[in-house]
Amino acid sequence: MAQSFLVFDFGPNEEAAQEARHRIDRWKQAFRLDKRLLLKFDRGKETENGSESQHVVLIVRLDFSDHEKLSQQRWLDRIPSEAPFKEAHPKVVRQGDEEFAPTARRFDDLE
Repeated sequence: MAQSFLVFDFGPNEEAAQEARHRIDRWKQAFRLDKRLLLKFDRGKETENGSESQHVVLIVRLDFSDHEKLSQQRWLDRIPSEAPFKEAHPKVVRQGDEEFAPTARRFDDLE
């Protein structure tokens, strides 16, 4: 299986992050992606001018089999290009990238 991650940093914008989650849920249902497209939220704290705000990062794992490489590439291209994802500083992490292992651990550690 070829895994890739899409990391979206929504900053303190919880509303945009939830909109992104709903969009992915609709795609999962419409295209029968079930376990191929999983997402988790990482909500860390960020301190600005003495006030704490929640920092929302959405991590999407694409997990397609080797014979579905074209489908995976289409989703890697499509998701970051659509609203609300494109405003969230999209970052693609592929297998073989030096950031892959830490991103995979971070994803697995989230609930």
